[in-house]
Amino acid sequence: MYLVDFHTHSLCSPDSDAPLADMVRAAADAGLSQLCTTDHFDLLADFGGPAEDPDWRAITGQYEQVLRALPKGVTLRLGLELGSGHLDLDRARRVLSQAPLDFVLGSVHNQSPEAGGTDFYFLKYDSPAFCYDALDNYFASMAELAPLDCYDSLAHVIYPLRYMCRRDGQNVTLDRYWDRMGDIFQKAAETGHALELNTERGKTIADWKQVLELFRARGGELVTLGSDAHSPKDVGSGIAQAQALLRACGWKYFTVYQNRKPQQIKL
Repeated sequence: MYLVDFHTHSLCSPDSDAPLADMVRAAADAGLSQLCTTDHFDLLADFGGPAEDPDWRAITGQYEQVLRALPKGVTLRLGLELGSGHLDLDRARRVLSQAPLDFVLGSVHNQSPEAGGTDFYFLKYDSPAFCYDALDNYFASMAELAPLDCYDSLAHVIYPLRYMCRRDGQNVTLDRYWDRMGDIFQKAAETGHALELNTERGKTIADWKQVLELFRARGGELVTLGSDAHSPKDVGSGIAQAQALLRACGWKYFTVYQNRKPQQIKL
């Protein structure tokens, strides 16, 4: 089985302290053929307001150092997880032009500036009504991001549910959002974008079945696979199971990227 992980973080992300070399060694131990490092750059800070540009010297320096001593059998790609690129497309494009990137994840981690700009992680979900207000805001931002050229794969589109349901115990579903999500997926597919199947370190694979079926029904073809690992122990978690789910949903290929160009890998 050809295994890849195209969503991982290293110490160049504010929420990880893992050296890239350790992540790559973990990829080799897990039998991965490709690893893409996708450290964070969000246009909004955790609690709103503009964030600083990424430290490309640190990111590319670490990457180039690890490239010189790669474990046998592992290909390393340079990526970025770009958060809220729709808020300032010119700035997003400028930042992306500053490094030789293979792959860009497009994500939304924060509420809109009008709603305060706080990362969904930091909100306290104490009622279903609050959850649905947050999801309304989230999918409105996703709809703005979907057709833009500042990313390759739409990342973890069910991101807020991590905190609403599993962490804070709220019983909310996506039932009222399927039509809205379908429109988002159609916009993404029509502009050549992929959808990420994000295993959340192996925790949420089954949650993606209906999402994948909807993406396919609305014209989606390209799917990338990522664990969202922030530490070596999670590299590759759930990827084999994600491939099995993708196959069960009718896909014959998954997608990797090099130089921002998609490449199909047979399942």
